[in-house]
Amino acid sequence: MRKTVAVVAIVACMAATPAMAQDGNAASGGLYVGAIGGYEGLNVDSGDGTVSADADSVVYGLNASYDLALGNAFVGIEGEISTSNGSTEFPGSFAGARDGLEANGQYYLGARAGVALTPGISAYGKVGYTALDTRAFTTAGSLSELDENADGLRFGGGLQVQLPGPLEARLEYRRSQYNHVADSDFGDATTDQVVAGVGVRF
Repeated sequence: MRKTVAVVAIVACMAATPAMAQDGNAASGGLYVGAIGGYEGLNVDSGDGTVSADADSVVYGLNASYDLALGNAFVGIEGEISTSNGSTEFPGSFAGARDGLEANGQYYLGARAGVALTPGISAYGKVGYTALDTRAFTTAGSLSELDENADGLRFGGGLQVQLPGPLEARLEYRRSQYNHVADSDFGDATTDQVVAGVGVRF
């Protein structure tokens, strides 16, 4: 599922390339503030790399960006705060002290750049720093929970559509990669998200 979504997003961005130089397609600029919601797939590896665990959940949050219009292209900066509560649990044969990891809040700050495909529709890519709040837990024994924050890299792309008035809609795929989350029981983690958003352009 996640690989299929990634391929579709990449193909959509590639298909946008021939339209980059179309005359009369002005890119939007200025401040954007909106809300997002959609699907998240969480994957976590064990510290020794022998097993992994997956979870599907809903993700939702708030984002803001400021874009500088450059004719039919734009560049900008973007920030986002979101949460999902996806919870993974390793198989019963896993010998780690903590046997599950829950993803909580995610924070993102990065850059984006895009190009107008038609009047009112633009394609864009993004990359930047992301952080993930995690909770490592155990289902047996007396070991306490472990709350930590993991750093990572997010990249992705999407489409934005100008709606009536100041409204703007977005559809986006993004992947976030985190290294060595929680304690030694866990290795790398990734989140794949497909989200839709709506907001106001000032």
